[in-house]
Amino acid sequence: MAINELQKQTNTNIQEKANLIWEIATHLVGFYKPHEYGKVILPMTVLKRFDDALAATKDKVLQEYKRLNEQGYEGAVRDGALCNASGYSFYNTSNFDFKRLLADPDNIQVNFDYYLQGFSDNVKDILANFKFADEVKNMVKGNVLYVVIQEFNSKKADMSPDKITSMDMGYIFEELIRKFSESYNEEAGAHFTSRDIIYLMTELLISPEKDEIKQNGCYKTAYDMTMGTSQMLGCLTERVKEINPEADLTCFGQEFNPETYAIAKADMLIKGGNASGMKFGDTLSDDAYSGYEFDYIISNPPFGIDWKREKDAVENEARLGYDGRFGPGLPSISDGQMLFMLNGVKKLKDGAGRMAIIQNGSSLFTGDAGSGPSEIRRYLIGQDLVEAIIQLPTDLFYNTSIATYIWVISKDKAENRIGKVQLIDASKCFVKRRKNIGNKRVDLDNACIDLIMQAYNEFDNKEYRGGSLVVESKTFDNKYFGYTKVTVETALADDNGNCILKHGKKQPVKGKTDSEIIPLREDIDEYFKRNVLPYNPLAFMDRTKDKIGYEVPFTRIFYKFVPPRSSDEIFAEFKTLSIEEAKLMKEILGE
Repeated sequence: MAINELQKQTNTNIQEKANLIWEIATHLVGFYKPHEYGKVILPMTVLKRFDDALAATKDKVLQEYKRLNEQGYEGAVRDGALCNASGYSFYNTSNFDFKRLLADPDNIQVNFDYYLQGFSDNVKDILANFKFADEVKNMVKGNVLYVVIQEFNSKKADMSPDKITSMDMGYIFEELIRKFSESYNEEAGAHFTSRDIIYLMTELLISPEKDEIKQNGCYKTAYDMTMGTSQMLGCLTERVKEINPEADLTCFGQEFNPETYAIAKADMLIKGGNASGMKFGDTLSDDAYSGYEFDYIISNPPFGIDWKREKDAVENEARLGYDGRFGPGLPSISDGQMLFMLNGVKKLKDGAGRMAIIQNGSSLFTGDAGSGPSEIRRYLIGQDLVEAIIQLPTDLFYNTSIATYIWVISKDKAENRIGKVQLIDASKCFVKRRKNIGNKRVDLDNACIDLIMQAYNEFDNKEYRGGSLVVESKTFDNKYFGYTKVTVETALADDNGNCILKHGKKQPVKGKTDSEIIPLREDIDEYFKRNVLPYNPLAFMDRTKDKIGYEVPFTRIFYKFVPPRSSDEIFAEFKTLSIEEAKLMKEILGE
């Protein structure tokens, strides 16, 4: 299905469905505060989705459960048989479902607890991360448990898989989380990335292998280190399956927010995917996938967020050097996004892995030569891992309007890309939304993504236009981004202008130390002779203090000089406006 059609789908049916489900929260008014509604609505939505999915095989599961108990089966054997009977990798062995629960209102609490205990362990783990047991007690105390179950059993809350696909369910979860986040005054974008951005990231990941996948399929793995509700992994899976339905993509992810982790795992269970590959925990301090390598990594880690909580664990691992994830260096404690970048690089398959990861502008340039961020860039570019960096339009994300970038990292560069980095300015490639969602005022439609991908695939130095859309591509040798920071001193001299030597060495004048940023592609001595000595004949370099630095001056590279208007033009406009003002005043005053 075309990207535009998918976006239309989520903007109509899906949003409507999410709104109807969220309306159930009106029954919580008074007992729950608005920012607490999601604590009930989200887990109940997951439960109802499971309930509707299991409805068709409910009797079969109960019969199989009875048979297995009679024959003394338990453990993994029993689990496998019950999953076979349910048709999913989860099941419920209680006699209850939502409909039967409503038949006995006087015993709703006991029966609902029995119903919850009937789920398989993987579902119980999801409910535990929602802290749902506490919410059930609260609903009982507030006398709203029955009415909430009743509302979720209404037609508007029908979530049968034959009515709502897994992809649509992902959209509904996204919309519910957005509503929950807004009621919390929390940034919705902290939990998920809009689909248009993910579609572009998936195209960038699979583009070099698209023909191979179409012809021969694939057996690949994908990982999202900050998976949220796992929608990035879902979109990547959809795209690979769209190219070849026989393609096999096994997904893995880790998430620190317990509620979004629970939704991710629930979503994967419904899809029949690798639910055991959805791990809870802090990726930086408690890596669930140490030693793993993946074909694809897709991620939107938090930026501008400190890593003080993970400081001890990260610094301990950094001491391992390149045996750990953080060998190249550590970024500023105030922003951990580059730590996620390094985590991803460590987990890419050698000779095969590709990563698309979102960063803000600070990853391009913050940090002086020799600093942690500069050393990380030096490693990424110097090891020829950076394939492309794409600047996205502002106002594209729900929770920020600042400039953002997709870094494409590859351990399998095409021959023509070896030793080079492609920069793509897609900041002017967008369509305006009719209705804003938070800070999101623009979208990437099919035409936008196609134009960006054309620039990426052609790997050229040129501008691409499609109507009002503009994308510009520039390619550079890796060395272009590196420089040597050289310390420059001014020598002490006598009255005749001769340098004063001590042990045969020039002595610096205190307080006159300076530095020069000299590109790696230039000869340092030649640069010094040409750019420094003509202006300070007593200058000399202290090469013992040389530091290598790397930065990506994206804004400067794509800067377009716009000449100021001439004074004659400005005066002529001023004169015209003065005449118009005089006319207007005459009409108003009647003179």
